Amino acid sequence: MSLRFATSNRHKFGEAKSILNGYGIKIEHLNLAIDELRNESCARVAEASVKIAHSRARKPLFVEDSGLFVRALNGFPGTYSAWAFGKIGNEGLLRLMRGVRDRRASFVSAVAYADENGVNIFEGSCEGKISARMAGKNGFGYDPIFVPDDSHNSSQKTFAQDGALKARTSHRRRSLEKFANWHVDYQKQKKKR
Repeated sequence: MSLRFATSNRHKFGEAKSILNGYGIKIEHLNLAIDELRNESCARVAEASVKIAHSRARKPLFVEDSGLFVRALNGFPGTYSAWAFGKIGNEGLLRLMRGVRDRRASFVSAVAYADENGVNIFEGSCEGKISARMAGKNGFGYDPIFVPDDSHNSSQKTFAQDGALKARTSHRRRSLEKFANWHVDYQKQKKKR
């Protein structure tokens, strides 16, 4: 049996499918239009969205909300990342950062799972910085301008330049791994009842 992932983002679905497959969790795409809660916390946005999705689908499912939080911009675009990307893209964010020395940023991801027993939330983050210019052709969204802090990233590559680096260290990987470990145990416990 596969688990439903409610998202309209095919890139997120592909990432989640690849990561969760490694835990033996099969997922299927559930395209539901959900008006997101406006909040500065990815966890709160994901929690509100999964409650709406579960009330409509009436099946176990999960959602994922993520954002890029730039320190010098007081956390902008944060939970508004998809909206901001649609309005100004990477070029616009780089213009906002022109002349800014503190380029620290973090990607944050929150996975929220809902079933008949309630909601569980799993968070992951990846620290890094905003590059001076776009680099790389892989990934999506802000990947061409995000350079993760990673001991194996001495060449300072962006996520878009090094897909293996992103696959290993991304915020989404970290939240999905926490979710997967919990879900595997949760399913075992349910079978014992």
